[in-house]
Amino acid sequence: MIVGIDVGTSVAKAVAVTEDGEVAAAESRPISLLHPAPGRVEQDADEVVAAVREVVARLGLPRAPAAVGVTGQGDGLWPLDAAGAPVAPAISWLDGRAGPVVAEWRRSGLFAELYARTGNAPFPGAGAPLLAWLDREDPALLDGPMATAARCKDMVMQRLTGVRATDVSDASNLFTDTRARRRDPGLLGLCGLGHRAGLLPPVAEDLPAGESREALGGVPAGTPVAAGPYDLPACAIGAGVTAPGDGLLIIGTTLACLVARDDAGAGGPEPAGQTLCVPGGGWLRAMPAMTGTAALDWVLRLVGAAHGDLDALLAQSPPGANGVRFLPYLSPAGERAPFVDPRVRGRIDGLELARSRADVVRAACEGLAYAARHCFEAAGLSGEVAVCGGGTGSAAWARIFADVIGRPLRVARGPEVGARGAALAAARRFGVAVDEAAWTAGTRAYEPSPRRDAAGHDERYARYLADVARLREDADRSMRCHRDF
Repeated sequence: MIVGIDVGTSVAKAVAVTEDGEVAAAESRPISLLHPAPGRVEQDADEVVAAVREVVARLGLPRAPAAVGVTGQGDGLWPLDAAGAPVAPAISWLDGRAGPVVAEWRRSGLFAELYARTGNAPFPGAGAPLLAWLDREDPALLDGPMATAARCKDMVMQRLTGVRATDVSDASNLFTDTRARRRDPGLLGLCGLGHRAGLLPPVAEDLPAGESREALGGVPAGTPVAAGPYDLPACAIGAGVTAPGDGLLIIGTTLACLVARDDAGAGGPEPAGQTLCVPGGGWLRAMPAMTGTAALDWVLRLVGAAHGDLDALLAQSPPGANGVRFLPYLSPAGERAPFVDPRVRGRIDGLELARSRADVVRAACEGLAYAARHCFEAAGLSGEVAVCGGGTGSAAWARIFADVIGRPLRVARGPEVGARGAALAAARRFGVAVDEAAWTAGTRAYEPSPRRDAAGHDERYARYLADVARLREDADRSMRCHRDF
């Protein structure tokens, strides 16, 4: 048996998986998102560690596991002291405070240079802009108690094992030459952060490994623990997405679209998204949008509906939502994939008295599906698509994604695909024999509708792209007017 831990943005999860891929137990616990000021999103590292300890202890393991794997949310910045304890609140990847840094890097050309050299486009919640922001706004923190600019799973790893390190996936978007798969000090210098190199943990090509220093329920002290990869590539591992050109759609808080590659390659038509090194070899081209199920949750609250109403509401509105259109950019940090623009905000268009709440809900579901297609086109999807995440619970919404993308969606074996991926990665790291084909087999598929109107979806998708272009033009115009004023 292997335990997988996944520290998500708002939930900590743990699973116990047997050698043939069966989940023997699964537990979860919410984690708080703190909003200390407009545009700022933080978390308490101590609360996160307490949540991890709780969900693992609640698994009720009948015997000691062979290993533990840890994954978690990527990006953001977790300021730690030398022992791995927090010296300030963790800054979430949802945070927008570094938006002016990204805007400055755009104007100076640094944004484009970083993208050309790494395949990763800085966005406000990424580690590099956040470290630059702290260097300007709170240098005393960096000069004094802070010893590590960590990522979430690496913080958990250090607290459990004492090991201070990161893996190539989490390092990919933080001053790393993704083609050479190693950190590039020159990138730190470009960002004016050469004097902060000591804050970056060592990078392990294989996963960082150690032993638990404490007992966690049925996990005794001394159990082997591996950290990584972070949640996006962990989900790809758990879903069995390894063949170049194949993709993974994660319908979660982040609407993430990943495509496996056998080289670091070039980016898309404009600087956006991430090129992620996969531990052990290979890459993923990732387009993790800032939008996702949180946008649909907002719309459901707006119209007074619950998740259980979703399929019925979708049945009451035809494809195209009777002309209602939704642009799902509701994050205070704007968007990061398949384009980076901290200024964009969402819109609902086409409303009139004849429209219903079902039309608004369908427009939201279709808008998110168009965003996924946009991301997959930018990432270079050419093969099959697996799908996971909370959004797969609605068959009607999943079929909208299949119709818009124009491909069947193979539902990854669950529950908790990211935690399963972390457990499988730990099995590989420590040489634990498991049936990988059974671990990653799909459970069912959502096929495009037999009556799918391909031309209609293409026309509405083209209108969506035009709406996005106008939205970004409006943001540019507003910015120019503000500067002129």
